[in-house]
Amino acid sequence: MENNNENKVKKAPAQRGPMMGPMAPAEKAKNFSQTLKRLIKYMGGYATAVGVVILVLVLSTALSVMSPKILGKATTKLGDNIMQKYAYSEIKKNIDKLPEQVKSIIPQDATIGTLIEKNMIPQDVASKLPENVKSVKLNEEPKIDFKYIGEIILIVTALYLISAIFSFVSSKIMTYISQKITYNLRKQVDEKLDRLPLKFFDKHTHGEILSRVTNDIDNINTMLQQSLLQIFSSLFTVIGILIMMITISIKLTGVAILIIPISFIFVGLVVKASQKYFVAQQKVMGDINGHVEETYSGDVVVKAFNMQDREKQKFDKINDELYKCSWKSQFFSGLMMPIVITVNNLGYIGICVLGAKLAIDGRMNIGDIQAFIQYTNQFTQPIAQTANMLNLIQGTIASAERVFEILDEPEEIKDVENPIELSEIKGNVVCENVKFSYKEKESLIEDWSLDVKQGQTVAIVGPTGAGKTTIVNLLMRFYEINDGSIKIDGVSTKDMKKNDVRSLFAMVLQDTWLFGGTIRENLRYAKQDATDEEIEKAAYYAYADHFIHALPGGYDFVLNEDASNISQGQKQLLTIARAILANAPMLILDEATSNVDTRTEHLIQKAMTKLMQGRTSFVIAHRLSTIKNADIISVMQQGRIVERGTHNELLEKSGVYAKLYNSQFDEDIA
Repeated sequence: MENNNENKVKKAPAQRGPMMGPMAPAEKAKNFSQTLKRLIKYMGGYATAVGVVILVLVLSTALSVMSPKILGKATTKLGDNIMQKYAYSEIKKNIDKLPEQVKSIIPQDATIGTLIEKNMIPQDVASKLPENVKSVKLNEEPKIDFKYIGEIILIVTALYLISAIFSFVSSKIMTYISQKITYNLRKQVDEKLDRLPLKFFDKHTHGEILSRVTNDIDNINTMLQQSLLQIFSSLFTVIGILIMMITISIKLTGVAILIIPISFIFVGLVVKASQKYFVAQQKVMGDINGHVEETYSGDVVVKAFNMQDREKQKFDKINDELYKCSWKSQFFSGLMMPIVITVNNLGYIGICVLGAKLAIDGRMNIGDIQAFIQYTNQFTQPIAQTANMLNLIQGTIASAERVFEILDEPEEIKDVENPIELSEIKGNVVCENVKFSYKEKESLIEDWSLDVKQGQTVAIVGPTGAGKTTIVNLLMRFYEINDGSIKIDGVSTKDMKKNDVRSLFAMVLQDTWLFGGTIRENLRYAKQDATDEEIEKAAYYAYADHFIHALPGGYDFVLNEDASNISQGQKQLLTIARAILANAPMLILDEATSNVDTRTEHLIQKAMTKLMQGRTSFVIAHRLSTIKNADIISVMQQGRIVERGTHNELLEKSGVYAKLYNSQFDEDIA
């Protein structure tokens, strides 16, 4: 269809490559807080399920967090038993060296503590013995309490298993929630697109709309299913670990917490240094994607002008720039983990030294030190994971904002409450003082009036941008007129359902539209219950039958996505056959024969003449020789009808039409 100057099409955003590092910048939302609140509202219908997820996550985290401290009891018991065995062995050796008269005064059930009380063990040795060895009996060698240790291991194993089950359950529920939310969101967007006026699609490219319906909604799904669950889990884990660390030792907790700001300071410095390279990388990634797409889509033109070397040099230049940005961004992002690990290791050293001192002083068990070191490692992980997800979350909110923009778009004017249905369609069309503009204060159609009787053929001609295709859009109610009226058989189109109005017309456009599928399926699109005989008859009238039979499979020949496996002229013939099959009361032909050769055009004109008998037809044509037999020729300039009449009448006037016709005739002679 004719492109109007008033319709400005937004450029599709540059394609973005995959995120090259953990801190690559994400697209930012214009209004982060409002979009986030609106996204949360979509979860309102699943508040109970979300509550269950949070409860299960809390239980899973609690069980997982308690396990290291419980496991530490086994370590403590094992350490105590080993210490007791060592102390027993050493004291036994010393007792064996005592004279018999001294040995005889030692009670049979004496403990190491008894010997200490009776000063039978030197004070320097006794002072170094921990409390847990003083209860060891001298007549019974201590043993490793494998039963107790085994029980602890079983308990910890059970806790981890139950925690894993809870985690699995929360993941399953969250997957259900996210899939339902994105399913509803995708459904709402699809239904919304059906209700949007044509001007929305004029302002947005197909690629941009497709990206919002697919990529952006998939981003939301990923965030809800994975990132949101990870955030909850990380939050509960940090809180739980912090509580457990405090219960073990406040001093060690202070050392562990001190690690976090130090790590963030170094990470912040790295991020600040790498940010500019990530920004440059994303920009160059868009440039290289655009160059590749442009070059390969215009491959024929590139080869026709022998510009392969130039395009290769241009690609090499962009690719080299991408390489420089990528390795620098990767280098800086690669520094973060070593820095964090180094700082954490320094923290471990501090915790181990302080923990050892506390253990030596008898103020901390060995198992608690083990548990605390384990907690320290777990404490920094969820914080780092959450930090890495911030960009993803920011990008997801930006995606949600783009989806909500579609849902907030103004819709087509709704049908009247009691629409009028035409019982018998004749095809009388009356346009009275029609006014229309794509933009306010920029008028396009002014006082456009036309009276078309049943069965008449109306040709609309004029220079590019005159508003010819706009008239077709108004007839079909793709756009609503600003003033005036369009009546079909005396009934205003505003008093009818839009679908009823559009069903009265069959259209053949200059830009062919065919979808991936068989030729039979493409033709049946006009009439779902059409028989094979009707389909082949319509193709025969459109002079498409002969080339269809020449294709492998005939009517079952499969067209690819853009129907590029047949010629442009053949595509046009199929769209004409589809319009014939529709058998609508009125026809709209917008340069319907522009892509066929002269001989085929002549044959199609004969078929169209037969098809248009008794039907009101609107024909837009630049090739004026094709509309000589039209009942009314309406010549347009700048949205107004400047001449009207038959072909011969307009030639006699020697006006605008005559100049247009003669200029084309002169071009043909030349």
